[in-house]
Amino acid sequence: MGILLLLSQFAQCASAAVPSEPIPVILDTDIGSDIDDTWALAMMLGSPQIDLKLITTAFRNTPIKTRLVAKLLERWNRTDIPIGTGVKTADGGINQLAWLGDYDLKGYPGVIYEDGVQALIDTIKKSDREITLVVLGPQSNLREALKRDASIAENARIVTMAGSVHIGYQGHEGRQPEWNVKADIEAARAVFQAPWEIVMNPLDLCGNLRLTGEPYLRVADCAAPRAQAVIENYSAWTNRDTHPRNASSILFDTVSVYLAVDTSLCRMETVRLSIDDEGNTVPDENGRPVQCALGWKTPEAEDHYNELLIRALTNPLGTRYP
Repeated sequence: MGILLLLSQFAQCASAAVPSEPIPVILDTDIGSDIDDTWALAMMLGSPQIDLKLITTAFRNTPIKTRLVAKLLERWNRTDIPIGTGVKTADGGINQLAWLGDYDLKGYPGVIYEDGVQALIDTIKKSDREITLVVLGPQSNLREALKRDASIAENARIVTMAGSVHIGYQGHEGRQPEWNVKADIEAARAVFQAPWEIVMNPLDLCGNLRLTGEPYLRVADCAAPRAQAVIENYSAWTNRDTHPRNASSILFDTVSVYLAVDTSLCRMETVRLSIDDEGNTVPDENGRPVQCALGWKTPEAEDHYNELLIRALTNPLGTRYP
């Protein structure tokens, strides 16, 4: 069955789940570590269902990550999106320094907030619609935001790449401590304790997600600006040589962009979870309820998803879901 027919069938069954107007989103990202954040940012900017209000940089050396986001936004003519520098937790470089080069912010035409946490709080508080917080890294910024103003949970929902419920990295049977939780366990617990809705993209769904062969080459060989910059960064990424030439690395974070808009392709289950001292997200009858994407709904659903991702990167106008 051809991919266009599959997408047509998906459109018929899923259109009701897709928002009729763009949803306001804040992206909190530890971009510059794993390359999947860069793919996710490009996917988000190619998704007209998303009205991106703010990008905050998270974890470790956040000022240099702000420079990376700024260079990408300038490349994509999206300097209308404000950037906020999040909580700095360490010095050091990033894994995309070869692409960032000596780029600095002196001539950057957009808005950059030195206190990204306060910018996040203000954006949520001022919004007349519920904000979707797409969280792609350790949740240090959110912990600090909740400390300053716990009421942000009244006008926000969380969509996060985090955790492992039943399956770990690369299809490992049994849960494993997932990096975004393990890197700041207390921050993850603080997010769990707040009363907002949480949609979680755990390793069960995304822990082995790659583009390989022809689907990957559709991005790699494309001249569209989002695709070009993603592949340039992937080629410059310090871990590029550990992955096959005609394949992406694991694209964990991109699924969270999709889940911010629609869940129709995924097998969703509400699971009560707690976080143990090793960073495991453990089913617990006394835990907090989390909407977990535990797998693809059908054998064809991953192909549907990959097509949406590819189109978001390669279509200059972006792509709607579906």
